[in-house]
Amino acid sequence: MPLIEIITVLALIQFVVQGVRVGQARGKYGVEAPAITGHPVFERHFRVHQNTMEALVVFLPALWLCAETLNPLLAAALGAVFIVARFVYERGYIEDPKKRSTGALLTAIASSLLLIGALIGALRRLMV
Repeated sequence: MPLIEIITVLALIQFVVQGVRVGQARGKYGVEAPAITGHPVFERHFRVHQNTMEALVVFLPALWLCAETLNPLLAAALGAVFIVARFVYERGYIEDPKKRSTGALLTAIASSLLLIGALIGALRRLMV
């Protein structure tokens, strides 16, 4: 399942890059470790990174289970949607936290469909 492997690596790279941006914002806005509050733009970068980590906890297992039990192409397509959604979320949130909802909604849709697909695939296997 090379497409699933590629999507997994891209999602993890995206997360790592977000972490680098947190570090850069920490330096730029003078927020010394271990503080997680300070300048509002730093806090936005921090929240994007943390929220992405929270989303990955659902996304990654759902991606692999959907690919394994139902359809790897469908799972890869939804995985690509997730990655784009996280980019939209990040851009919106950094600009203005009120602009994060489109990315958050797309993230939730992609992850929910992957979970549903994984469940359907597992139930189909159970019935065989």
